[in-house]
Parts: sequence; structure tokens; C-alpha cells
Amino acid sequence: MSMRRESFLTHVQERGEYETREEVERAARVVLALLGAHLVGTVRAELAARLPETYALILLNPLQAAEPLSPERFVRATAAWIEGATEKTALWDIGAVLSTVADTADDVLVREVLLQLPPGYDLLFGHPQPT
Repeated sequence: MSMRRESFLTHVQERGEYETREEVERAARVVLALLGAHLVGTVRAELAARLPETYALILLNPLQAAEPLSPERFVRATAAWIEGATEKTALWDIGAVLSTVADTADDVLVREVLLQLPPGYDLLFGHPQPT
């Protein structure tokens, strides 16, 4: 059962402590587009099936990554795509979005997703942590 759009955005907004829905939307789009570029096959399809349609489509039609990004480079890429972002704010954006994504999936699916990603992404799927 996929999470409804409003519910998904509300979760991300609360976790990321965003003031506007616009900020939430932008973070979700960028992070999911970058994530989708790293996933293939049934794992990507299963994860997409848990997301609201708008975001499922972003995950399924991602930016093509020339190579898998290390977690550090994923953070830098996210910062580059979000206007006015720094690596610190990008890390926060990623945590807010990916922890919500992890909640929509079950542990087995999250493990399968992590197997397709370079080492270290498990930390990005955690809740944003104040530094």
C-alpha cells in the first residue's frame, strides 16, 4: 500500500522542520531523482510502489548517474541541485526524505535497497540528526 502524497509530504516536513511545502517538495524531488539513478530492477519498482505517484515517477525516471555516488558525493550532488543549500542542509534534506522513504518500506526492502548502494548509505536513511 503506497503512502498518500499529503501524508508523505507531512512526514518529510515534520522531520526536516521545513517552513513551506515548496521546500519539502524540492527536497523530495531532488533526493528521489538522485536515489532512483542508483537503483535498478524490482527493488526500484517495489520502492516506487510504496511512494505517492508523483514521487514514484521521479524514482522510476531518474537522472542517469554515470557512476554510483559515494554517500559524500550524494550529499554534494543534492546540495548542488537545491538552490541555496549547503552540504549541512543537504544532509538534513536527505535524512528527512530517506527516513520517510524507509518508513514506507519494510526492513527487507530497505536492506535490498542498501545492497544496491555504495557503503555508508544506511546513515543517510536515518532521521536527520542535529549536528
